[in-house]
Amino acid sequence: MANKPNLKVNIGKLTLKNPVMSASGTFGYGDEYAEFVDLSTLGAIVVKGLSLKPKQGNPPPRIAETPSGMLNAIGLQNIGIDNFIKKKMPFLRTCKTKVIVNFFGDSIDEYVKAAEKLSSVDGIDALEMNISCPNKQEGWIVFGTDPKVTHKVVSAVRSAAKLPLIVKLSPNVTDISYMAQVAEDAGADALSLINTLTGMAIDVQSRKPKLANITGGLSGPAIKPVALRMVWECFRKVHIPIIGMGGIITSDDAIEFILAGASAVAVGTANFIYPGVTSDIVRGIRTYMSSEGITSITDLTGAIKCRTNRL
Repeated sequence: MANKPNLKVNIGKLTLKNPVMSASGTFGYGDEYAEFVDLSTLGAIVVKGLSLKPKQGNPPPRIAETPSGMLNAIGLQNIGIDNFIKKKMPFLRTCKTKVIVNFFGDSIDEYVKAAEKLSSVDGIDALEMNISCPNKQEGWIVFGTDPKVTHKVVSAVRSAAKLPLIVKLSPNVTDISYMAQVAEDAGADALSLINTLTGMAIDVQSRKPKLANITGGLSGPAIKPVALRMVWECFRKVHIPIIGMGGIITSDDAIEFILAGASAVAVGTANFIYPGVTSDIVRGIRTYMSSEGITSITDLTGAIKCRTNRL
């Protein structure tokens, strides 16, 4: 009888039982999905982004369906770190999987304080730092679109964080592979990409934007080819693990990201369509590996067979 495929992966010092996790902002704080999916089957749960204080987010409408995708302008609504620790962590500590906490801030000081507070919480295994946020100290320029600001904030958080640090990159830049190198140089243990692409939609009858915020983040299958290309570009430039995301619906989608260079994947918008999709993707990857005679998932990372090294 053939040995079962080994799905275990390492994201820096963080070891996951398999490479499939939820994407922040699409899985709540974990407990919301507990009745729909066996959370222990996941490599990790990545919770909704947290800030130092509770945040109400943007006014509605803040979600709009688009062809093969979804626009959202939720505005990073969340219960705040203190409420999360008190109300959500007791449940997450019972889950037989890793817990990764996404966090953000409006200033470098807020990022540092958030990282310090979260690093001391029992049951949190790693931090995912969302740098697709505006910096109020620098004219509201998005942290992740300015190389100097990116290096500064990641360096500061790396010094404060006592847990593995994953930096989530914005795709709304000229060269994401350069931003990946900046984050690596600043001390990131791993990268996750991509965050949503900025987009908009208009109701032609009312002639008004479909989102109250006018623009929002585009996610879903529509962005998958872009995300896949960006993962491949970053894989060729950095030496730290990459968590790939953007339009993953099936196990084949996940395998594509791994072949492009991702060590692990995160599933986002698909959770809204079918809450059990993450477990299905884990099973699908295992089936693929068995049929292809692949013993370890790590053998697939970056195993794309290109005819050329150029785009």
